[in-house]
Amino acid sequence: MFHSFFPQPKLFFTSAALWTLVCIIVWYTVGPQIGAAIGLPPLAEGQQPPVGLAFFFTPDNLWFYLYFTIFVLIFGAVWQVIAKDHPWTNWSIWGSAFIIFIAYFSVQISVAVNNWRGPFFDLFQKALNGDGTVTAGQLYELQLRFLEIGMVGVTLSVFTAFFTNHYVFRWRNAMNDFYMSKWDKLRHIEGASQRVQEDTMRFANILEGLGVALINSVMTLVVFLPILFRMSENVSELPIIGAVPHALFWLAIFWSAFGTILLMVAGIKLPGLNFRNQRVEAAFRKELVYGEDNADRAEPVTVRELFSNVRRNYFRMYWHYTYFNVARYTYGQLDAIFLTFILIPTIVAGKITMGLWQQIATAFGQVTDSFQYLVSYWSTIIELLSIHKRLKAFEAAIDGEPLPAIDQRYLEREAAEGEIAADRPY
Repeated sequence: MFHSFFPQPKLFFTSAALWTLVCIIVWYTVGPQIGAAIGLPPLAEGQQPPVGLAFFFTPDNLWFYLYFTIFVLIFGAVWQVIAKDHPWTNWSIWGSAFIIFIAYFSVQISVAVNNWRGPFFDLFQKALNGDGTVTAGQLYELQLRFLEIGMVGVTLSVFTAFFTNHYVFRWRNAMNDFYMSKWDKLRHIEGASQRVQEDTMRFANILEGLGVALINSVMTLVVFLPILFRMSENVSELPIIGAVPHALFWLAIFWSAFGTILLMVAGIKLPGLNFRNQRVEAAFRKELVYGEDNADRAEPVTVRELFSNVRRNYFRMYWHYTYFNVARYTYGQLDAIFLTFILIPTIVAGKITMGLWQQIATAFGQVTDSFQYLVSYWSTIIELLSIHKRLKAFEAAIDGEPLPAIDQRYLEREAAEGEIAADRPY
């Protein structure tokens, strides 16, 4: 699944994680000083970032683009030497790095929108007072700045969709080539054709989507946690609890961790059920395919039995998804009012403006959404785990290792049915 596309996957991903950690440490320790030394300093203390397109061209942002490029070139060049014979390095190394940058830039668009919310909604609130100090031109001007950010977002979304589609297909292409080169070892596995044709496609699509979402979540945390930490200074008191320093920062972490643990516990049985669902569906489909060419296959009794297995597994899934959905939707409903409930004492005390409230709500939402990665994508993760289990049987067959227990039972049952058919008089 991985070594067909990535060179030495365990070493590659381990080194990528360590290199990323080094990059983050350097950036937050000496990064600003280096940027200032080359004429790209960070914003001065208390200075508000520009609103609109100009935000993406501030000196500190230009310095980050350069910094990211330098560190990626170093990492990629080393791996190009290590894996010079691997056929997919251009996509797996440079393509992955580009997707990471796209994820970072999409977070920057969210930051740019959040920067815009403050002055716009403060001006909006002032205009509602009706004292005539706010002109229509001022509001139109800020709307144009928002349009600038929006057009950057549209361009990025279109290009991201185009590039990631090609990236996913290359990954599927690599898996397909690898598995077909080992077809003599794989053809006896239950549903082998489906695993090569469909499961590789779904695996690449889902993993790419989850990977981009995970990278985006990490980037969002790196960018928005400091913002939320600063904004927490405006919220000095919480309902029931009272005064807590940097309350919003700690609440975002606690609330997200609670939701993640809740859904993990509620959905713990779902990956296995999804895997068994793939197996019973494959067995039913396989018998129907045989029945297209052989009159003695797909008999009503056999098909009825196979479909009863499908029905039984689906009904079990529906039951387990019921209490999983109770937990998921209840948490989602509480999440919708959680921040407003927390801010009521601050709002009543008049300590924040409408613009600042919008910025706090955006920053808090970005942080909690990132921490709630498992909450948001748990259903997709369950599907990925079931596909991974099916493809894991391929890995075992290629490496000469014992097949997973569920596949061993399938082969034993097929062998037993074959012996019965051989002993049957004709």
